[in-house]
Amino acid sequence: MTAVAAPPPTRAPRLDPDGIYGALADLTRPCMIVRTAAGIGATNSTALNGGTLLAAAAPAPPERFGDPAFLRAHGVRQAYMAGAMAGGIASADLVIALARAGLLGSFGAAGLLPDRTEQALLRFQREIPGLPYCCNLIHSPSEEALERATVDLYLRHRVRSVEAAAYLDLTPHIVRYRAAGLARGRDGATTVANRVMAKVSRAEVADRFLRPPPDALLAPLAAAGLITAEQAALARTVPVADDITAEADSGGHTDRRSLTTLLPALLRLRDVRAPAVRVGAAGGIGDPYGVAAAFAMGADYVVTGSVNQCCTEAGTSAAAKAMLAEAGVADCEMAPAADMFEMGVQVQVLKKACFFPVRAAQLHQIYMTYPGIEAIPADVRRRLETQTFQRPLAEVWADTVRYFEERDPAQIERALDDPKRRMALIFRWYLGMASRWATSGRPDRTVDYQLWCGPAMGAFNDWVRGSSLEPPAARQAAVIAHHLMTGAAFLNRVAQLRLAGVRLPPRVTTYRLPKP
Repeated sequence: MTAVAAPPPTRAPRLDPDGIYGALADLTRPCMIVRTAAGIGATNSTALNGGTLLAAAAPAPPERFGDPAFLRAHGVRQAYMAGAMAGGIASADLVIALARAGLLGSFGAAGLLPDRTEQALLRFQREIPGLPYCCNLIHSPSEEALERATVDLYLRHRVRSVEAAAYLDLTPHIVRYRAAGLARGRDGATTVANRVMAKVSRAEVADRFLRPPPDALLAPLAAAGLITAEQAALARTVPVADDITAEADSGGHTDRRSLTTLLPALLRLRDVRAPAVRVGAAGGIGDPYGVAAAFAMGADYVVTGSVNQCCTEAGTSAAAKAMLAEAGVADCEMAPAADMFEMGVQVQVLKKACFFPVRAAQLHQIYMTYPGIEAIPADVRRRLETQTFQRPLAEVWADTVRYFEERDPAQIERALDDPKRRMALIFRWYLGMASRWATSGRPDRTVDYQLWCGPAMGAFNDWVRGSSLEPPAARQAAVIAHHLMTGAAFLNRVAQLRLAGVRLPPRVTTYRLPKP
């Protein structure tokens, strides 16, 4: 990221709009609002030159926002994180770019086979040794073998921070990752090597991560030799997570909760259960107003998601990024999730110019109505084969068998004598391929793209319109982070002065993005 030079200090009070804005934007120095004989002005100097001080705002650079413990624990400059986007959309390139800017990014390992994730880990070891990074660990109730293999991989490569997502309850695999990094320090205290950031949208799930893991999970792990007896004992002394992210109305897996209700609830729960655990905010954060609001509510850090999917480093196609860049705040819809299809879990996706949400919902309705593929009426099956799948369902099943033979053969074994299960796997083929078509940019399936997207994408597009960040080709992850955090700090300064009774016009209190 190109460094942005700090503006020169404003000494004599400036009364012109650019001068007042310059004093407000100099976040490393105090800002004084002064009444002079010629009118109201602003300066960064305590020498008021005969003017009368109306209000003052203390220095507040973006590095001061959030919990300093977050910065120390993760080795970052700002309390900002780019969350994981599955299928490698949160790519190795994105994580590396953020790490070099002193920020935390989470690699989107969900849905990837271990060998592809390992390629990313080897890049991190070569290209950003010692710099911060995180990797996604997603709860996979229908593919437990993949969750287990991912933990094996993380432990083998000494990945020190994972972002646990979509968990409904603790699993042996997340507990094993946590416990395997515990040791007893020289002073007898428990030291933690493997950090867990749990992304949750329900207080009852957060509560499980705020407590030590139960013996019912620890004992079998110790008995199997996956953790030592001492690690099992130490695990009873610390919560499962170091950080809890309140995931509100986000893209992908979401309950579409309001951040203004979810975040305070989790902060109160944290204060009771484990005061040392940090609580962050995610969902709906697409402009400086969202960032500033999260920190004002007490967030220890913020996590962005949708806005990073259209940045240059994101592992998706140019066609997908162009579609996301046209999204508005209301252009999102809920659709069945591929990984939890049978459970009825949904993800939030882009609906503008997309048939995917409607077609995916139809598949789930058919799944709930019929006991198997063979029971689907001929006209309905014909429509599925010609419109949704665009190929015979028998061919789809053959592809599904080949896919799971490499990934998790038990999935096919369970489906051979279960027509309902077989139908679910066939329908999940469409849901999974819809994501792949988007990342690869397949031109003949544009209307079937599954693009995980929340309202933050529309807020971001509205914010950057007319600026240098409007074209997708100019959207770099670290630059986006810089302007979100700096813009939030600027808004915080304006809020300080507003509380002191100073009302300045919008032309000087609106954060300015660079022009094209």
